[in-house]
This record gives sequence, C-alpha cells and structure tokens, in this order.
Amino acid sequence: MNRHEGEGVDGEERAVRLTIYVGESDMFGGRPAYKAVIHFLRRKGIWGATATRGVYGFGKVSRLHAAAPLHLSEDLPILLEAVDTEEKLRPLLPELSAMVKGGLLMFEDVRVLRHLG
Repeated sequence: MNRHEGEGVDGEERAVRLTIYVGESDMFGGRPAYKAVIHFLRRKGIWGATATRGVYGFGKVSRLHAAAPLHLSEDLPILLEAVDTEEKLRPLLPELSAMVKGGLLMFEDVRVLRHLG
C-alpha cells in the first residue's frame, strides 16, 4: 500500500493567522521577545507558531535593518506567525502586546486544511 493511501484532508477549518513583527534585539523578561512569544504561545496550546528572521526591513521609525555578508545587523526584523482559532488567540492579545511593546500585531482570516497521517 502506498504510504499516502488512507491519508488525506480532514476538512477545511476557519482560523486566524496572528502575525507579529518585532526587532531581533527586542527583549522581554530577560530574553529575546520573539523567543518569549513563541514559548508563551506554546504554553497556551496554540496550534503552531514560527519565528522567521528577515533579511531587510524597517519598522515604525523607518530605520532600515539589513543583513550583509560582512556585517550582520544586530536588530534584524523578526516575523512571528501563529495559527489557531480567533477564540483562542484574541484573549492573548493583551499579554502579547505587553511582550512586543514596539511591535505590530495583525489578524488575518485563513482556512486550514488539517492533514491526517
């Protein structure tokens, strides 16, 4: 039997993607804010979250941050994405806002396809 036989899509589910932009040097509780946020979301049982380092970008003060081969910025943009239901994520916004004081938080409606396997 093909290992993919019997596996499939469990159904389409509405959810939200929470996107948070922070700087790599932003701190919360003695550690990088992006790590604090990921650990917080994990403790809260959110379906999943990822931190991605940007290579070029700017924030609210319009200062450009870039990674260059010979000089790595110490404050690259970090993009955090988490996916779960709005009912689970929305109540976390006050705590998340405190963790990423200068960051940007956004919600987007998404459709999740859950795979069985």
